[in-house]
Amino acid sequence: MSSEKVGKALPKPGAADRALAAAAEEAALQAAIDARDVQAVARLVIDGASTKVRQAAAAAIEDPDVLRQLIRDARGGNDKSVYRILTSKRDVLLEQARKLEQLQAEIIAASAALERHSQRSYDASYGPRLEQFESHWKTVAAQADPELRDQVQQWIDRSRETIAEHLREVAAQASREQAAADAAAEARRLREEQAQAAAAAAAEQARVLDEQKRALSEERQAEQQAVRQIDELIRKARAALKDGSSSRAAGVRKAIEEKLAGAPPLPANLTSQIQQLDKQLDELKDWKSFSVAPKRAELMEEMESLIGVALDPVALADRIKSLKDEWRSLGKGAGENAEADEQRFQEAAQKAYQPCKEYFAAQALVHKENLQRRDALLAGLTAFEAAHHWEQPDWQAVIRALRETKQEWRNCSPVDHRAGKKQQEGFTALTASLQGRLDAEYARNVTQKESLIERAQALLASDDGRKAIEAAKELQQKWRTVGPVPREVDQRLWGQFRQHCDAVFQKREQESAAYTAGLESNKRQALALCEQIEKIAALEGAELLASAAALVELRSAFEALGEFPRAESRELRNRLDQGLDRYRKSVARQHVRDAERGWDDLFEAANHVRAYRLAAARSLDTEQLDTLKAAAETCIASVQRWPRSGLDALRQGLARERSADLAANETALKMLCIRAEMLTDMPTPPEDQPLRREYQLQRLVQSMGQGLRADEMQLDPLAIEWVGVGPVEDAAYEPLLQRFRRCRDRGHSSGR
Repeated sequence: MSSEKVGKALPKPGAADRALAAAAEEAALQAAIDARDVQAVARLVIDGASTKVRQAAAAAIEDPDVLRQLIRDARGGNDKSVYRILTSKRDVLLEQARKLEQLQAEIIAASAALERHSQRSYDASYGPRLEQFESHWKTVAAQADPELRDQVQQWIDRSRETIAEHLREVAAQASREQAAADAAAEARRLREEQAQAAAAAAAEQARVLDEQKRALSEERQAEQQAVRQIDELIRKARAALKDGSSSRAAGVRKAIEEKLAGAPPLPANLTSQIQQLDKQLDELKDWKSFSVAPKRAELMEEMESLIGVALDPVALADRIKSLKDEWRSLGKGAGENAEADEQRFQEAAQKAYQPCKEYFAAQALVHKENLQRRDALLAGLTAFEAAHHWEQPDWQAVIRALRETKQEWRNCSPVDHRAGKKQQEGFTALTASLQGRLDAEYARNVTQKESLIERAQALLASDDGRKAIEAAKELQQKWRTVGPVPREVDQRLWGQFRQHCDAVFQKREQESAAYTAGLESNKRQALALCEQIEKIAALEGAELLASAAALVELRSAFEALGEFPRAESRELRNRLDQGLDRYRKSVARQHVRDAERGWDDLFEAANHVRAYRLAAARSLDTEQLDTLKAAAETCIASVQRWPRSGLDALRQGLARERSADLAANETALKMLCIRAEMLTDMPTPPEDQPLRREYQLQRLVQSMGQGLRADEMQLDPLAIEWVGVGPVEDAAYEPLLQRFRRCRDRGHSSGR
């Protein structure tokens, strides 16, 4: 812009001109709306002459950046309706942006969850969580990037392949377990066949031995029969001697002699017994020749001494019986029976036996009551067996009934043996029947528990510790459901079963410890990787930008670690994300610093060019001009990166012809400052306010019906224009440069 255009005053419009301008303004608005010229519509929002035009223009604005700029321009003005329209449309756009951002966040979260899930190893929650993640993804997949959708589908396919692989492993494990079970069943069948063969061989051997024994028995039976007959005769002879009957004993001795004639040689003990019998017979015959009266008197006195004596009734009865037996032997030995002595002895015996009689009468009542109680026990146990549901037996009830009934039966003692014989036989048969049922159940349960022991032992060979633990727990549950087993057998079987289960749990604990150690190792490595990422994020300059490849490797190494301790997994991943975010922000800040450094270099080089052109305008000598130009060229050559179009502007400035209109150049720089101040909402110094108002009116009139150029709404193109302006005196240039750069600083902080 030349100083002549800026300095020339515009004519003041009249009423006709204003009407024409209003009509032209409405037409310009419609034309701008039809042409989708956002900048022209935006200009009319602020600078429109009528409220109607300004409101219509505000309602037509859709661009968020333009809306924000217009809200700043309209804030504090008198047209509140325009401000409300603008803020309302801004709020709608912000809500749409928020929803879009939220949708993008959900898409990222859903895809990231599926990515992490595809890298996990299989566990019980793998399938349900995949369905949950996939269901969530389907709600946002339609709005996702096609490339991301393809990537997510790959992660879903990888997760499904993990499930399929697990199912194949489960099937393989089931096949191995079935093979082990078949092998165990075959081993049991072989053992049973071997046991049956051994039993058959033992039975055959027993049969042969029995035949041999039977033949030998038949050979000896005849000899033993004769020996038994002689032995029986010897006992009869002794009984006769005991009774004091010598004549009967002598008759038996004669029969023995007759048997000896046809018998085989007698054993030495029988020969000795016959000799002793002969001696006793001779002694008895000699004894009969003496009187037995003293002995009979002694027995009567002893019997009378038992009357009223404090002895145990049973012992007293035994003693009375013994005295009676001895009395009878003396009476028979004497060959006569004194009636007075007999009466005296029997009366004494009756009196002495009276306590025994009363005792045995009481015992008879006890025996009778015990028999009755046993009848009741037998009837109760019989009813129990008859009423019990043997299709679904309660074995604990059977065990309890047997134990308690047997105990009660023993408590119902004593009883008369002869009277209770049939009762005892019935009780024995009944308990044997119940015990037989119980023993059969014991055998079935022992077989089941032995099978569970074998299955528990087979679990030690499982490669899947978690599955082996679950199987061991299932076996423990089944163990509890198995019916009763004899206590000693149950303790032995339980010891074996528990030993195998403990071994399975111990193996799992060892695997768990190793797994935990692996997680801790992953945690330590992850922490070290996070620390390296944080160190890289703290770098600056070229060293920071050169670390991009190393950062990718560190992130890949982190992801390759797999799982971490559950309580710290989220924290570690958050720390990784924070480190990466910090790195991205550091890189962004570095790019901003590099870009700003480029503008600093541009302004410094522009100052060298200005100094050269100012010296040329002052017509200094050639040597000074060459020195200043060389300084400018050296400064330009020392910079590696320039803002876009910056280097061309500098070179054009060096090549331009001399410009002596320093005032016009200063005005041009002021106008650039005013334009920058309008873009950044910065105040213009009072001395330049007329220039600002003049520029605003000129822009309104000149651009009516035309949109503002895009570069007029940005600061960087203004900086390129700054470089192209001609020379200005040092005293004027430095304040203007500071003023312009303050606008740039303000614009960068607000995002322009």
